[in-house]
Amino acid sequence: MIAIVAAPFLEAGAKWADSPKAMAEACEIIITCLPSPAASAAFMEADDGVLAGLSAGKIWAEMSTTDAAEVARLGALVEAKVASPVDCPVSGGCHVQRQVILLFLPDATGRVFERLLPVLTILGRRVLHTGPLGTASVLKVMTNYLATANLISLSEALITSKMAGMDLNTTYEAIRISSGNSFVHETESQVILNGSRDINFTMDLVLKDIGLFQSIAEQHNVPLEVSPLLIKIFEDGQARFGPREWSPNIIKRLEEACNTQILAAGFPAEMTDDEL
Repeated sequence: MIAIVAAPFLEAGAKWADSPKAMAEACEIIITCLPSPAASAAFMEADDGVLAGLSAGKIWAEMSTTDAAEVARLGALVEAKVASPVDCPVSGGCHVQRQVILLFLPDATGRVFERLLPVLTILGRRVLHTGPLGTASVLKVMTNYLATANLISLSEALITSKMAGMDLNTTYEAIRISSGNSFVHETESQVILNGSRDINFTMDLVLKDIGLFQSIAEQHNVPLEVSPLLIKIFEDGQARFGPREWSPNIIKRLEEACNTQILAAGFPAEMTDDEL
């Protein structure tokens, strides 16, 4: 399976390494983009991991959606190798993350910034400098929390409109041209209405992200009210439909409760990047 996934990259000129250590030894900039803090830690800290292959002057760029404290902890281990850690998670939705549309750039200044910026501007269109190491991860989980809240509210809006007898194509357009519009509506509502629900993001990843946001709030004694409810809703969705179910299928909870389906003609099965 690994060979199959790697084949097109190797054909395009990429080089193969037998371990993260070997890759780190061969590369000046190492980018990680993994599904969880635990996955990043394992990839970095294994006996044949990235840390074992780092040396002075190299850069580790963490693009995962992860925990700020973990970024700081791993960053300290990178700095102990006289290498530079950079926290720059991608954002903008999975259909545009293939082009890495938005990158948060942390406290990378001087020589490190000059070396990394050309890579970032090739990968993405927008680069935002957020501050010290870890600040980018805080902002990334915050944006994913907001997207989740929007997905739940849109699910409720679409179901309520259907039960009130509204045409769903008209409903979609009314939201799109109104104060209720959002990036999530223009993307996830479309695959909901198509029925594919394929936004290339799953319920377990949503729970990881909003759980990280909740943890940040708790660490700073913020008495959130909406966040715990979102977690409860997605925990229920995951229990019903499975952790690898597409996240927009959270609407199935309401479809089942109302004995209806939210479907309409003319919407795509998956989203494409229309800014290319």
